Amino acid sequence: MESSIKTDSKGRKKVYNACMEPCAIEKGMRLIGGKWKGSIIYHLKDEPVRFNDLTRMLGGATKKMVDQRLKELEDEGMVIRKVISDRPIAVTYELTDFGKSALHILEELRIWSESNDVQINSK
Repeated sequence: MESSIKTDSKGRKKVYNACMEPCAIEKGMRLIGGKWKGSIIYHLKDEPVRFNDLTRMLGGATKKMVDQRLKELEDEGMVIRKVISDRPIAVTYELTDFGKSALHILEELRIWSESNDVQINSK
């Protein structure tokens, strides 16, 4: 149900159906909007990727950050971790069907960012 603001006869404003918990958009943003999460999902779109290769693809992210985000995405059911070798340890990450379902959103976001020349102010 959508929120609305109505003004009563005395000029006071009252909010109806206010969000008392995160709305669907906020929930989705929390899931894919964490630092590097969208980029990780996007880089896994075509095939499984080994951890070190994924870290290289995300040039500005540390290995610790990539590891942390991958664990979060795995816990959220968006990514699967597969051990492909025990010695030396080698793992790949790939998207689940749930993870793949976010790709069209990320593609639209990429197009929107590029077409509007979105810049990030770093302070």
